[in-house]
Amino acid sequence: MLSQLWSFLGLLTVLQNVLPSQLLSVLHSFYQSLQDMLSPYSYLDIPEFNGYCGVDVNDLYRHVKLYLNSVNHPSAASTASCPRLTLSRSNSSTRISFTVAANHSIRDSFRGHSLCWTHNVDTVQDSLDEKRSFVLKLPKRHHHTILQPYLDHVTARAQDFERVSRERRLFTNNGHGSYDSGWVSVPFRHPSTFDTLALEPQLKKQLTEDLTTFSTGKEFYHRVGRAWKRGYFLYGPPGSGKSSLIAAMANYLCYDVYDLELTKVSDNSELRALLIQTTNRSIVVIEDIDCSVDLTADRLSKKSRKRSSSSSSPMPTKVDEDDGRRVTLSGLLNFTDGLWSCCGEERIIVFTTNHRENVDPALLRCGRMDVHVSLGACGAHAFRALVKNYLGLDSHPLFEAVDSCVRSGGALTPAQVGEILLRNRGDANLALKEVVSAMQGRILGGGVRDLTTDSEAETQTLLLRSPESVLVGGGSPDNWVSSSSPGRKKRVKFLVRLRSLTKSDSVRRGV
Repeated sequence: MLSQLWSFLGLLTVLQNVLPSQLLSVLHSFYQSLQDMLSPYSYLDIPEFNGYCGVDVNDLYRHVKLYLNSVNHPSAASTASCPRLTLSRSNSSTRISFTVAANHSIRDSFRGHSLCWTHNVDTVQDSLDEKRSFVLKLPKRHHHTILQPYLDHVTARAQDFERVSRERRLFTNNGHGSYDSGWVSVPFRHPSTFDTLALEPQLKKQLTEDLTTFSTGKEFYHRVGRAWKRGYFLYGPPGSGKSSLIAAMANYLCYDVYDLELTKVSDNSELRALLIQTTNRSIVVIEDIDCSVDLTADRLSKKSRKRSSSSSSPMPTKVDEDDGRRVTLSGLLNFTDGLWSCCGEERIIVFTTNHRENVDPALLRCGRMDVHVSLGACGAHAFRALVKNYLGLDSHPLFEAVDSCVRSGGALTPAQVGEILLRNRGDANLALKEVVSAMQGRILGGGVRDLTTDSEAETQTLLLRSPESVLVGGGSPDNWVSSSSPGRKKRVKFLVRLRSLTKSDSVRRGV
């Protein structure tokens, strides 16, 4: 048998050298056709590049590679398995890539059918380049019923994995007159999450549910004929956690962040150009919208122009000439809700301000700012979340004293509480006592030494009115809860009783 086998192989070698290449190609094609006809499986080849020039990248090949990476990741619960994988990690990714090794196969299952992926890597003759492709083997009988749904599944899984695993970026605009006008970016590695935010549980639940519904609502937005975008308006005193909430939203959705500085934008045309350059799955942020540009002056200037046109004076005003060289309210409205705002999908636009009453109402109506989030001082649950983050405590005897101070109008902002806890993180008792002392000073109305500044003086009344955070969806009513402040004598009696409680607790604990 061995001698006959060697004779047959020798005959094949002689035929390859004698027969012309065209005939050998025909014989090979005939053999492949015969094998495909007799085999119960169909084989689909997905090359790395489209066509023969090797320039146009095949997007489906990239999706298959990401999909096989996701199913082979240790955190993934999948039935796929491969005996040999190639591990790598790039600078733009936070995860290790698991790629099927060259000329190895991996099995997968879909709707009860067994499928197989093979990673073919061939060396190009007389070159150092490699020709790569994925070959999908699936049952021939179910070829037409499962192929398209399976490829859709592969693409969706690959896009989700790419969004989660890639490195997120923080963009800012250069401004007109710079060498490279447009966006510049740095890695976005803000650690804020909804688990670490000092927010009330109900507010966290509302925000996460709204963000999840938005990110998974592509078919709904297309069906109702609306642009796939959503607006958030965050307002509250300084230090209430507006920027941290934006970072938590970006980390929750795995979105890039575009920090738009309106003072660096020359006119409405540049504003539209910046919007076009933003990518899908991103958050566009304009912080301190009432301080960026004087948008409220637009309406006043229009009224003054109407009065001047109706008067007998024919002298033109200079406002008309300046409107074309700056960002106007109309341009910003088109940015948030006009035709140009529909040039991308899955975008979130966020406005922040310390003084909600200074923002033009036209920017806050439904359809532009869909969700209004009022961030105030720390409530009971938010304070406990901060103590858990900074001190690692779930309970403490002084928690009741803090709750009493909050109910009496002595609540502090998350930034103020966080600074006290950070400064005294080595001594939990001292940190909580200093928080109570700061709240007592707030109740007495004398301010908090080294914690507040003159710029925050005007927010003291606002802090006393609402120690809780409020989310308002679909509108912009003022939901600050007003409450009558107790008299000074009652506050003094309360503080005397509170000091006696804290003093007895200190004696009991031997502090």
